[in-house]
Amino acid sequence: METTVFLKGSPMHISGKMPEAGCEAPNFVLVNKDLTDINKHDFKGKRVVLNIFPSLDTDVCAASVRRFNKEASELENTVVICVSKDLPFAMSRFCVANGIDNVYTASAFRSDFGKTYGVELLDGPLRGLFARALIILDEEGKVMGTSISEEITTEPDYDFAKKLLKH
Repeated sequence: METTVFLKGSPMHISGKMPEAGCEAPNFVLVNKDLTDINKHDFKGKRVVLNIFPSLDTDVCAASVRRFNKEASELENTVVICVSKDLPFAMSRFCVANGIDNVYTASAFRSDFGKTYGVELLDGPLRGLFARALIILDEEGKVMGTSISEEITTEPDYDFAKKLLKH
């Protein structure tokens, strides 16, 4: 099954599909800024927002991390993990330069996260990077809901995440 998203109107395809609401989210192994692995089980007992995007080197992706950094401090029992294939060193520099300290940045540069979570772009100029998506997990690691940005140059649906997390 393929999903189509767009980059300034040009179609790009994603293989597979995102996990469905109510299902157990697959485990993930991502690389934290200190090069240690983090996985889904590290956050058991907390709700998790996976803020997934192509690269911090784009204005929209950077804006989403800044916005979630601000809003994460207001979310009870919730962590935000910003996921891309950017290297941990670049993610760390971005966070220091922008005063980002309320979210985790996690690199998928050595994992199958994109395929497992159905967000890896198969074609187009961003082939191999991730589509812009949100996946919200509950305290037990089950998917509460997912959202994918049809146009990759638009910010994620913050209201979608906030509504789910208020329940």
